[in-house]
Amino acid sequence: MHRTGIGFDTHRLVEGRALTLGGVRIPHATGLLGHSDADVLTHAIMDALLGAVADGDIGQHFPDTDPRWKDADSLVLLRQVVARLASLGWRVGNVDATILAEAPRLAPHNARMRARLADALGLPVGAVSVKATTVEGLGAIGRREGISAMAVATVATDAEKR
Repeated sequence: MHRTGIGFDTHRLVEGRALTLGGVRIPHATGLLGHSDADVLTHAIMDALLGAVADGDIGQHFPDTDPRWKDADSLVLLRQVVARLASLGWRVGNVDATILAEAPRLAPHNARMRARLADALGLPVGAVSVKATTVEGLGAIGRREGISAMAVATVATDAEKR
């Protein structure tokens, strides 16, 4: 049996924070504000995985009210999500994600993001797609106030019914 989940995340860009996407530090004048490292790409992937197995969302598993998750590395959290899925009898098949950002240019970092995510997911790099696009100057993202990401993940189990 296969299932598909969709994830989405947005964080505000602020001065004084590092910009981390897909577990990769991206040189930029501003970074994403959040309780953890605010890695919107990894957060969207985690929500897609959790959604695929109907197991809540990252806010339920890693609440921002819990000091354990303050400044947490999102790839560590992603590994925990993958382990949780495995404990429930699911394995990750593939992930397809898109980052929406006006700046910085992300193409030079794509291969490293895919490699870091694939490692955390336990997948070959060919099963992890990361794309980036602008929003043509529209809205908060277009004004460079934030970055969003969306992801689709497919999971599989050998069990007949779940």
